Order: sequence, then structure tokens, then C-alpha cells
Amino acid sequence: MKRIAFYLACLTNIFESWASLPADERRRIPVGGQAVIEGVLMKGPEHWGLAVRRPDGTMYCRSWLESRWQKRGLWKVPVIRGFASMAEMMRMGFKAMSFSAEQALGEDGSFSFFEMFCTALFAAVMVGGLFIALPVWISDRIARYADISGAAKNAAEGAARGAVFVAYIAAVGMWKDIRRVFAYHGAEHKTINAWETGAELTPEGVASCSRIHRRCGTSFIIVAVVVSIVIFSFFGGGPIWRRVLARVLLLPVVVGISYEIIKEASKSDTWGRCLIMPALSLQYLTTREPDPSMIEVAVKSLDAALNPAAYEISDEVK
Repeated sequence: MKRIAFYLACLTNIFESWASLPADERRRIPVGGQAVIEGVLMKGPEHWGLAVRRPDGTMYCRSWLESRWQKRGLWKVPVIRGFASMAEMMRMGFKAMSFSAEQALGEDGSFSFFEMFCTALFAAVMVGGLFIALPVWISDRIARYADISGAAKNAAEGAARGAVFVAYIAAVGMWKDIRRVFAYHGAEHKTINAWETGAELTPEGVASCSRIHRRCGTSFIIVAVVVSIVIFSFFGGGPIWRRVLARVLLLPVVVGISYEIIKEASKSDTWGRCLIMPALSLQYLTTREPDPSMIEVAVKSLDAALNPAAYEISDEVK
């Protein structure tokens, strides 16, 4: 059952991977993170930090250098940099999920190459099926029965995509193991909020902070849905397979533009806050209130990302 939960967590993790794309400039050092199995992954200025709670109650911690490929050449160009950052966060998030599963599931938690391949294939098929093909099919049905077309049909597709996303999060959130991942998600947010506001990084100090954060991936996905309505409106005709293919190919453009919007919004306490505010309520679905032991893990993960010399350090994880 825990292995099935791992597969679902990997899929859910795709959306949380967008959480730390733009760096908040309230603090000079950019910090982001995401929840993993019984742990938290944090990103500092140059290192990743991972902390996982083992079954015996001890904590596994490690740090490693981040990859720099997405910060060179063409990858630094606006819009393109958004997709590059997302790809890197997903890559590292998937690796961290694998590490955390091995530690959290005990001796029998190691995953073979075949299992990891199946996990990646499962995530790709589910994303393509649930969040691209299904909304297109739903919008076709709505258009047929409501006699709509053009902008109205594109809006229906976007609304369907958002509804499918919310339904998916609500459904997997009923699973006990996934609820624990969401609780670690809450611990990650609280810890970043504490660090950004200068609060004391203790379980008590972090617990008093909000589990809602304006750069969370659930906020990003709502912006991406709105952007997709505009972008996909230029490719609305043809059979369903052609439209699905067009949306898959245009996904990097949607991600890149959404990244730039969130990046600018995260700097503003006026229009940016107003833009993101409606999406923040979704975080009550993707986060749970963590217990003190989860907060300890999140704080340790942040410390490993900011002070890697104190932990086991490895070269970039390939």
C-alpha cells in the first residue's frame, strides 16, 4: 500500500514542484521546497537539503550541490527559464522522493530501475490523461450540449482542467499516507514562512506561522489554467487527438509564461497579492497542520540546504 502511495505522491509532487520556482526577494537568499515521503526537500542558494524521518524515529539528512545547467545560456531567457526551472525542480523532486521512500519504508523500501521507470511512466500517463486529454474531452461534451464554441469552449476546457485538478487533490488527500505528505507540505511552508519573516526556527516558533505560502505550486497551477485558456485558444480546432497533441507541445510555453507572472506577483504586495489570493485557498487542500516532529524534519532540511558543511555532502545528484 505504501508503494502505491509513493506513486500517487510522485504525481502530486509534480504540482508541488512549481512551488519554489520564483525566489522571494524579502530575503536575499532564495529558498524553496517540497514535501517528500516522511520528509522535506529544501533548496538553498547552491545546495539541496533533504531530511527524512526513518521508521525508528531517527532522521536521515544529506546535502548535495544543485545543477547549474538551467542558469546558463538560452535557459536564462524569460519564459524559457520558467520551464527549465520546473524541469530541474521536478528532476530533483523525483530523486528526493526515491531517497525518502528508501529511508521511510525501511530495508524493503529500495526501488529497482524497473519500478522507478514504471513510476515515471505512471506519472506521465496520468498527467497527460487527467489534466490534458480529459479536460479537452469534457469541453467537447459541454460544447455539444450547450452549443458553444470559440472563447466559451476554451474557458470551459480551462474550468474543467481546474476542476479535475481540485477533484484529484481532494480524492488523494483522503488517503492516510498522502495526508502525511500534505502535513509535511504544511511543515515546509511554515518553515519557509518562519525563515522569511525572521521567526525563531524552533518547533514552537515555526508552528505559529501560517501553512499557506504565496509561491506554492497550487497557486501556480491556477495561474497556469488561466494562461492555458489564452494560449490554447489559438489551437482550438481539429480532432481531439490533434488538440491534445498541441496542448502537450505548448505546455512549456504555458509553464514559462505562468512562471513569469508568478515571479513578478511574488515581488508585489499590492497587485501581486490580489492576483494570488484567490488561489491560496486551495492550499487548505494540499497542506495539513504538521505535528512537532514533522516541523523538526522541515527545519533540519532547511538547515541542510543553507549550511551544507554540517551534513553529508555529495556532488550533484545525477
